This record gives sequence, structure tokens and C-alpha cells, in this order.
Amino acid sequence: MPTMLEGGCFVTGLKEGEPEVHDGVRIWRHVHRRVGAQSISLRILEFLPGRSAELRNLRCDEVLYVLEGAGGLVLDGRRYEVEADTGIFVSPGSSFCVLNESAGSITIASAQCPEPGPSDELSPVSGAARKSDTPLANPIVRLRDRVSENTGDRWYRVLVDRELGCNESTQFVGSIPPGRAPDHFHYYEEVLCILQGSGRMWAGESNARIKAGSCIFLPRRQLHCVENTGRSELRLLGVFHPAGSPADRYS
Repeated sequence: MPTMLEGGCFVTGLKEGEPEVHDGVRIWRHVHRRVGAQSISLRILEFLPGRSAELRNLRCDEVLYVLEGAGGLVLDGRRYEVEADTGIFVSPGSSFCVLNESAGSITIASAQCPEPGPSDELSPVSGAARKSDTPLANPIVRLRDRVSENTGDRWYRVLVDRELGCNESTQFVGSIPPGRAPDHFHYYEEVLCILQGSGRMWAGESNARIKAGSCIFLPRRQLHCVENTGRSELRLLGVFHPAGSPADRYS
């Protein structure tokens, strides 16, 4: 069960709970309107060996991040090679599937903005996939190719934002050194996935342990901080709405 914190913030595991199971893909839905989100979602997609079901993004901007594994992602009929630490932008009206030619699984974090709601969620579809009217020249970005920005003793790299045509949200990877920074809040709604390291997620006076694989929902204006209780870097994936800079914070 998720660990509930102040203000509607909560922490859950990457593959906690029973997933939905479709052709070649398991789906864990962690953040959506029914748990308090207003404009963002977070789902974990696990693609099994073979070709997955076709997935369609109807009316929202969607950003993907490959957490583990490597294979082919077919987006609007065009194949791209993806691997861990790859960001992907899926524009409204686009469809994709994953070709997993390995013996293991490929795990991808998906965030949609605006959160589509139960009657319009991304789901496997049959038949011919609808293609976007304006396909992107290259909707794929890799963490190692992005410029690192420093803010104090921390760094972040933006992967998907308006540069790729994503107007609703910003996807980034950030690094937190050992210790606890001052509490702060944002004017945006945010989801996080811990990529490496361990620590505590603080929301006001409440807190929960976090580690690689922890998923977090942060409502707008919720006072919080991520504490790194380890001896090395804590690295996290973040997506927030509305789009902007990961450095924007208020105390």
C-alpha cells in the first residue's frame, strides 16, 4: 500500500500492487485523478519479450523514460532504438508499441498531461493505429547527451520539454548530494521516480523512506524536501506540470 504523507503526497513502489495485464505489457497505475492528481499521471509499463500491444495517446502530451532494458520503440510507424536513460515524447494522437527482442523485460515510466481521466486513459487498442498529423523529426533524447545545469550543490538535466514540442510538462533527471536541503514548494504538480540512492521523502512534518524504485506524487504548493541519507548521490526522475524550470522553488 502507498505511504500517505501530508497534503495528499504519497510514496509507493515501482511495481507495487496488481498490474493490468495486456498483450505483452503490464501496467501499474500509480498517479491519476482518482488519487488526487489534477493534471498529471504516472504509470509504470513493463514490456515482456516480443511485440507489445499498440498503445494510443489520445489527447494529452505524454513523456516516457526508459528505466531498464533496451529494444525497439515503434512510434507512429517509425522504429527508434531505446535503452535505459532515454526520454521520449509522445504527442497527442500518436501510437506506439515496444519490440522487446531480449529475454528480459523493458520497464518504462509514463507521465501524461493533462491527466486524461478514467474515460480517456491511454490503453491498448486494436486495429490500425492513428498517426500524429505532425510527427516529430526526433522525439528521442538520451540523458548522456543533455547539458547539466547546476543549482547550488545539485545538478539537473532536462530531457523532454518545449524543445521537443511538449508544451504541457517538463521531464528531467536530477542529483541530490548527501544531506537535507531546506523545505520548499512548487507551483506545479509533480511525479518522481527514484533512480538510485536512498533517503527520506518529507512532506511537512511527515516522512517516508525512499530508495531506488520509489514513486512519489507531489501536489501543488505542498511543502516538501527529498533527503539523501546515503553517502553517495541520490538520483531521481521528475516530471511536472505546467512546464517550466526544475530550478523554480519557493520557501
